[in-house]
Amino acid sequence: MPTPEHTNGAPCWIDLMTSDAGKAKAFYGELFGWTFETGDQEKYGGYIMAAKNGRPVAGIMQKQQDQAGFPDVWSTYLRTDDARATVSSAAEHGGQIHLQPMDVPEQGRMAMIADSTGASIGVWQPGEMKGYGLAAEPGTPAWHELHTKDYATAVKFYQDVFGWDTDVMSDTPEFRYTTLGAGDAAKAGIMDASGYLPAEVPSNWQVYFAVEDADASITMARSMGARIVDGPDDSPFGRLATLADPTGAMFKIVADTGQGTQAVADA
Repeated sequence: MPTPEHTNGAPCWIDLMTSDAGKAKAFYGELFGWTFETGDQEKYGGYIMAAKNGRPVAGIMQKQQDQAGFPDVWSTYLRTDDARATVSSAAEHGGQIHLQPMDVPEQGRMAMIADSTGASIGVWQPGEMKGYGLAAEPGTPAWHELHTKDYATAVKFYQDVFGWDTDVMSDTPEFRYTTLGAGDAAKAGIMDASGYLPAEVPSNWQVYFAVEDADASITMARSMGARIVDGPDDSPFGRLATLADPTGAMFKIVADTGQGTQAVADA
């Protein structure tokens, strides 16, 4: 498979902040066939790179003591040519800055913000590390989706800050969904979650991983301590399920059923 094209504003990387990096490696290594390489502690803080078929697909970070109160979570990063300008624009458009742009030696520059609806999203300005090297193949990122309590505000934020060229996939009271790009060229989605996210759950980004067989993957995941949060369900975009890994980090899986689109959503 060719290396994914990471255009400005589009998802280009994911990583997991976890309370148990060893357990995460064992779980995702078995479930998705990943191999791992741990970076230099002094230079990269022991950041773990996960690879599939020799290509980078995700990162894993061990929580520090001052992060103990935060849940384990997968994060999506959007590409930019200028992290400082993007972070400044985010603040001007109602976002918040969680982490100011910081250099990752040789690899690039990262930042972490909250959008104008409170959802955390990463920012990545590439250096040597361009982003994940495989996508939409079993064991790799397949789709990225924002579940937001303020749909119109979120769509405008990503248009203004990240330059999204959006397409309205559906606009009914039951299902409002906008994508970055259209059809098979879409790279991410924004869903109106105002009708189902509980008051205590903020707007949030969710990561889908491609799998060959959703039911077999669920069985394997549960045998290693994961739990099913939702599904599995058939949709026009594949067979979907939401899982929590053994330490509670939420992620989604999707198995292609041959109905042909790369965009995945809870339909």
